[in-house]
Amino acid sequence: MAGSGEEKKAQDLGEIRKRINDIDVRLQTLINERATIAQQVGVAKGDLGSAVDYYRPEREAEVLRNVLGRNEGPMQDEEMLRLFREIMSACLAQQEPLKIGFLGPEGTFTQTAVFKHFGHSVRALPFHSIDEVFQEVECGAADFGVVPIENSTEGSVNNTLDMFLTSPLKISGEIELQIEQNLMGRMTGLEDIERICAHEQSLAQCRSWLREYLPHVELIGMSSNAAGARRARDEDGTAAIGPAVAADVYELKILVNNIEDRPDNATRFLVVGRNLLASSGADKTTLMVSTSDTAGGAGVLHSLLRPLAEHQINMVRIESRPSRRKNWDYVFFFDIEGHAEDANVAKALSKLEKTSSLFRILGAYPKAIG
Repeated sequence: MAGSGEEKKAQDLGEIRKRINDIDVRLQTLINERATIAQQVGVAKGDLGSAVDYYRPEREAEVLRNVLGRNEGPMQDEEMLRLFREIMSACLAQQEPLKIGFLGPEGTFTQTAVFKHFGHSVRALPFHSIDEVFQEVECGAADFGVVPIENSTEGSVNNTLDMFLTSPLKISGEIELQIEQNLMGRMTGLEDIERICAHEQSLAQCRSWLREYLPHVELIGMSSNAAGARRARDEDGTAAIGPAVAADVYELKILVNNIEDRPDNATRFLVVGRNLLASSGADKTTLMVSTSDTAGGAGVLHSLLRPLAEHQINMVRIESRPSRRKNWDYVFFFDIEGHAEDANVAKALSKLEKTSSLFRILGAYPKAIG
């Protein structure tokens, strides 16, 4: 009897594997069918010349929101989104891979944000500074750029904001990335660690964990987590902190996952491109505005915000930066809900423009998904 029971289990397992194989065949056929149709879209649009001419961020956002709406499990939303992003990325790359500039070097959280948003079928181009990312997108060497704009614990990245004072680029998207700090190195155990090299922010974000588990280890600040990972690769006794992608790039072992003190630590990134986007149905708009007297005029900010309130526009973020026009003169950056072409938003922006000495729509783009 025991033998027949084992035979029954083997038959059941064999049947399950056959069903999985059949599903795999159908999936592969459907993916190739999708890729073929994507090629036909390119033909229908004519010979536009480069991948960026075929890429529509607003359409991709709509597709991904539909994926979330259909998902009934057991696969989690995050994993389902990742799979569909990779399928769309691979289909688009048939024409030519998108070129995405990012604040490098390789192995940083910004590179992780690139792959989260665009999938892995792109050419990710690391640049030395935020300024260089903007310059390479402006001249067409990169199709889009990805730069950090704010961290949930450290605040805004002022250099990114300041670039919009002079750059003609537009915001094409946003990426929200949960920051997971991992301890990595070539050693097999924590007892072999003599020093940890990482960016100062990462060291600060892991201060409590390091104090508890590695109180006597030397902490060395680096220009980036990638620089720390390179040193950990080349130097005995040195470990690093950073994203999992850094361990892959620099061939390190992850010794401990998620050593950050705050599990809710997140960074928001902007995707910058050369064109304004059409509505995706769930968007944000970012504005840069100023008046002729931001130095000390009473009610200046109130006058700028009044048109938004009158048309019931929800403002989700505000920042100010020196205008570089004269001392103590400022510009304001607003993030509002809705697309600039939505009827109520357009009316509010028309009034706001009339009361502003400086008014620019920096972008109207899909809200971050996943």
